Amino acid sequence: MFRIVTVAREYGSGGGRIAQLLAGRLGWKLLDRCLVEKIAETARVEPEVAEKVDERLDPWFNRLAEVFWQAPGLRGYIGGPAPNWFDAEVAAHLTRRIIEEAAEIGDCVIVGRGSQCILQQREDAFHVFIYAPRGERLARLLRRDARLSKAEAEKKLDSEDAIRAAYVRDHYREDWQNRHLYHLMLSSCLGEKEAVSIILSAFHNARVGVAPARL
Repeated sequence: MFRIVTVAREYGSGGGRIAQLLAGRLGWKLLDRCLVEKIAETARVEPEVAEKVDERLDPWFNRLAEVFWQAPGLRGYIGGPAPNWFDAEVAAHLTRRIIEEAAEIGDCVIVGRGSQCILQQREDAFHVFIYAPRGERLARLLRRDARLSKAEAEKKLDSEDAIRAAYVRDHYREDWQNRHLYHLMLSSCLGEKEAVSIILSAFHNARVGVAPARL
């Protein structure tokens, strides 16, 4: 049986809310905000610091520092103490480790962060992608933050989607919107509750062990 659901989402699609409702219906653990908190706890940094690099990539000079740190004689993070610095690369490493550990326990709904790639080979993981028409995403974003102008909201939609796509591409060499990564791609314009019902129906009726078709 499926023991894990991953939910990738376009920015502003309401995918995070759908994942929350889904976890509630299943009575499972939701891994979204708590992932950031767990990363902060593990790395011994403030949650606000971890949140700033959540699903983000580092600028090139931070990546250069990481290469230097990983040089012979300077290794020691994996399986060892946390380094005295923290950036998006460290966060991504910790995120993957926590997602893999959560998958071993099961009964969890995981939001984004490359989880559809990390757990792609697990037969007990069901992968969902939530999208929505651009107009609906824009309206949702403007309702969420009344301080934004329409132009600012448009720019934020594009930039956040680009950042999420780059995160998956950089860390997992995958196209974030590749339909072959998912069992189900669903528009949230159907309504949050309706989307959850559709996911549950597909989840319960799908044959366990059938992975998304990869060509």
